[in-house]
Amino acid sequence: MKQREDWHLTDKLAYEHGRGDPFAAAVRATRMPMVVTDPSLPDNPIVFCNVAFQALTGYEREEIIGRNCRFLQGPDTDAKTIDRVRAAIKDGHDVDVDLLNYRKDGTTFWNALYMSPVRDKDGVLRFFFASQMDVTDRVEAQNVISQQKELVEREVERRTADLRAALDAKTILLHEVDHRVKNNLTMIGSLLRLQVRSIDDPVMTARLDSMLERVDALAVVHRQLYQSSDISSFDIGTFAENLTLDVVGASGRTDIAISIDAQPLFIDAANASALGLILNEILTNSIKHAYADGRPGSLSLLVTNVDDRGVIRLCDDGPGVPSTQRTKSIGTSLITRLARQAKAEAVWTSNSPGTCVTITFPKREAAK
Repeated sequence: MKQREDWHLTDKLAYEHGRGDPFAAAVRATRMPMVVTDPSLPDNPIVFCNVAFQALTGYEREEIIGRNCRFLQGPDTDAKTIDRVRAAIKDGHDVDVDLLNYRKDGTTFWNALYMSPVRDKDGVLRFFFASQMDVTDRVEAQNVISQQKELVEREVERRTADLRAALDAKTILLHEVDHRVKNNLTMIGSLLRLQVRSIDDPVMTARLDSMLERVDALAVVHRQLYQSSDISSFDIGTFAENLTLDVVGASGRTDIAISIDAQPLFIDAANASALGLILNEILTNSIKHAYADGRPGSLSLLVTNVDDRGVIRLCDDGPGVPSTQRTKSIGTSLITRLARQAKAEAVWTSNSPGTCVTITFPKREAAK
């Protein structure tokens, strides 16, 4: 009997459909909860509900018909979502929302509500047709995922903050180490200079001067490392330019013209000392041999990169050094050993006149 009464209510939809219309019968019998509201009546009340809707909400038909759908709302129903539904009804368009609803017994369920307007052949709004679906499991699963995501994000933020703090502490420590090494090297240089002044042997004095130049080069490396904000990399381009100016300036040779084309070029900080000493050795050899006996000239420095390798090229216009003499020198031996340590390669070529030394080395690998 109740099914017949439900069906009788669908006669209100029969402006183009009769009692035996299969569509109306499907609406009545489907397991998907459905209601029809009439916006022409005050407060847009429900004028039809199927059995599935009654089963979903726990209300009998007599408790549903004539009421606005808001009777399913409760204290935790989202006001913004309700506003979306109201706006759709006011404007006469469809809406699709997830809405927290309350059953007759007070339990809640998440309702996937889809509501669309029904117009007659003249375009006049006659009804709103609404289907519902209990999607509590889906929404709760989404909420669990969202909560877990939030927990993971908070943990990532916490861990990132811990790592950042650890990195800051490591940076401070390494900067302090570089600062102390630089100070110690400066002190060693001062002691060696005092010692040099007391030695009358020119050969010994020259050897100590060479050692002083190497100590000074190391001090410059650690000074730049101390001043850098990135403890893992070293700008060999800036270092090469500064070292060239320092070495020529310290020699007092104002008659040596300097040409520098050096771009910033970063290497692993672990290779900074080796490459710094190599550059110092080449520069001091050029000053001593290419411009011996006060001979003026020009010195050029190029720092660039080719493919995945860094390149430093230092050229003078001196008389050149025979290869047999060069291979026997301590400086060349030192350069060879240091190049092997830094995975670099040093090649001597003629500059016609003069000599060019080209150093190729690995650049710093990009952070992954």
